[in-house]
Amino acid sequence: MVIGAIGMVVPMLPGTVFLILAAWCFARTSPRFEAWLLNNRYLGPSVKRWQETGAIPLPVKLLALSSFVGTWTGSWYFGAPLPVLIGLGILFALLALFMVTRPSH
Repeated sequence: MVIGAIGMVVPMLPGTVFLILAAWCFARTSPRFEAWLLNNRYLGPSVKRWQETGAIPLPVKLLALSSFVGTWTGSWYFGAPLPVLIGLGILFALLALFMVTRPSH
C-alpha cells in the first residue's frame, strides 16, 4: 500500500495498481483496512472506480502504452540482451492487450 500511496504523487510510478492489489489483500485479511483504504479521500476513488467498473481511463491507457514503448526502446538502445528484449516485448504485449480490452469509462 505504501508503494501505491507514493505512486499517487510520483510521476511514472503506477500507484493505482498497487492500491488495487492492497484492497484485494485487505478484503481477504482485514475488512477494517479495506474500508479505510476505500474511504480514504485521496487513495480510495481510483480503487473504487476499478472495483465498480473495471475501467481504465483513456489518458491512463495512452500513458501506459507510451511507457511500454519508451521502456522497450530504451532497453534496446542501451544494449539489453536479446532474451531481456524478448521478455519485455512479450510482457508489454500482454499488458497492452489486457488494457485495451478494458472499458475506458
